[in-house]
Amino acid sequence: MGSAAAAAAALPASAGSGENLVLILDYGSQYTHLITRRVRQLGVLSLCVSGTAPLAALESLRPRAIVLSGGPHSVHAEGAPTFPEGFLDFADGAGAHVLGVCYGMQLLVQSLGGAVEPGERQEYGKMEVEGTAPSSALYGEAETGKRQTVWMSHGDEVVRLPEGFEVVARSVEGAVAAIENREKRFYGLQYHPEVVTHSPQGMETLRRFLFDVCGIKADWKMQDVLDEEIKTIQSMVGPDEDVICALSGGVDSTVVATLVHKAIGDRLHCVFVDNGLLRYKERERVMSTFESDLHLPVTCVDASEQFLSMLKGIEDPEQKRKIIGREFIAVFDDFAHKLEQKVGKRPEYLVQGTLYPDVIESCPPPGSGRTHSHTIKSHHNVGGLPKDMKLKLIEPLKLLFKDEVRKLGSILNVPDSFLKRHPFPGPGLAVRVLGDVTQGNALDTLRQVDDIFVQAIKDAGLYDKIWQAFAVFLPVQTVGVQGDQRTHSNAVVLRAITSEDGMTADWYYFDREFLVDVVNKICNNVRGINRVCQDITSKPPATVEWE
Repeated sequence: MGSAAAAAAALPASAGSGENLVLILDYGSQYTHLITRRVRQLGVLSLCVSGTAPLAALESLRPRAIVLSGGPHSVHAEGAPTFPEGFLDFADGAGAHVLGVCYGMQLLVQSLGGAVEPGERQEYGKMEVEGTAPSSALYGEAETGKRQTVWMSHGDEVVRLPEGFEVVARSVEGAVAAIENREKRFYGLQYHPEVVTHSPQGMETLRRFLFDVCGIKADWKMQDVLDEEIKTIQSMVGPDEDVICALSGGVDSTVVATLVHKAIGDRLHCVFVDNGLLRYKERERVMSTFESDLHLPVTCVDASEQFLSMLKGIEDPEQKRKIIGREFIAVFDDFAHKLEQKVGKRPEYLVQGTLYPDVIESCPPPGSGRTHSHTIKSHHNVGGLPKDMKLKLIEPLKLLFKDEVRKLGSILNVPDSFLKRHPFPGPGLAVRVLGDVTQGNALDTLRQVDDIFVQAIKDAGLYDKIWQAFAVFLPVQTVGVQGDQRTHSNAVVLRAITSEDGMTADWYYFDREFLVDVVNKICNNVRGINRVCQDITSKPPATVEWE
């Protein structure tokens, strides 16, 4: 996750300087980001940082509540991640409430002198738990004796509580499911309340913890975020300084450009880069919309030959992403040099639409041997940036999730046609043509397939029901029969998903008739394709993109 120091520096003033901040310490659970999301859905600012962040960085954030996430580790394993030395004294002295979830609860118990041992029966998946204490702050008297379904995922279990703790819920198998030490403000849940599809009362439990137990106010509002970001940009950028904004035509860059333009006006210079990796007629469509709907000053730079020549022969996905990030910066540096000649002063800043999931997926997690959730991929805005970059970054959206960016865009009066666009990866089709993107006619073939697929979705009235839909070009050839002749052509994959924020996703179920129609259109109209597959993998275990 992003460092705690970076999170502190980026903390909006509207968050009350920490007085209503919830800090999530990440220990590697695939659900950690969901805790962050659920807390924000309740109107409270939450930030996710490494569970092993230095204590000084946590102190600078001054959180009102701290959640210790789950994780794939056992507290008994050598090198298992833990919170920094002095954390418990800090939480006590700061008056912060601490909630341990799954591994986080076991870590809390062990650190306070309790005992955690391998369970006789491991509990994974849906389980029933029952409230056992009328005095419980998390459940209350009304929930005592009642059962609720929750999502469990643990092999170890608590067998002895630290002094001052009380069991307030148990699983139907008898395992400790929830504990409290109300005097010391320590709480623990052995299950995942954030996985609300499987823990339907999980949001109510989180609500109780935040508002009833911690006394936090729900003051996280997008209008406040907008006002603070404008003030931040205006204080960062001098009154005579110019700024470059990287526009892609997607939701994120469009919203961030509109935001920065509102802050500094025509000192913002937007640049749209055709890197040779765009979708079918993307350049023409995007430039037309910028001019007609948003009235933003945009310069189009055709750098397709530059990008594709650097990507020739490159098959490794990480290397492709880093090359693309590097070349983007080179284009922006060149644009800045030309702008300097025009306006008489070199721009100092580059604006990018980096989001919180980009930051999360580009940073490694605790206990992974590298620093907690493994680095999934380098985002070209984050992990792919060169160390010697001349431009200083402005990333107003880097603490926001996609749905929050759309809310911000709505306040800024960005047209729905932009806000409802499906996400498109920064590296473009480079991560949808597996292997070398310059081989044969792969890019043009993929553009045609993708356009047929997405247009069919729009024609069927399904576009707004789907988070993201696209095609993938496979570097394999399969045998087929077309026009009574044997063919040896390429295969493509269609992927459509539903999601709230892109951090988890499920595949979209199309009617058979829709798929038959799309496959026929692709095979009859796109030369070189004789096989169409559908990706029906959720995230996790897969990522949204194939590379």
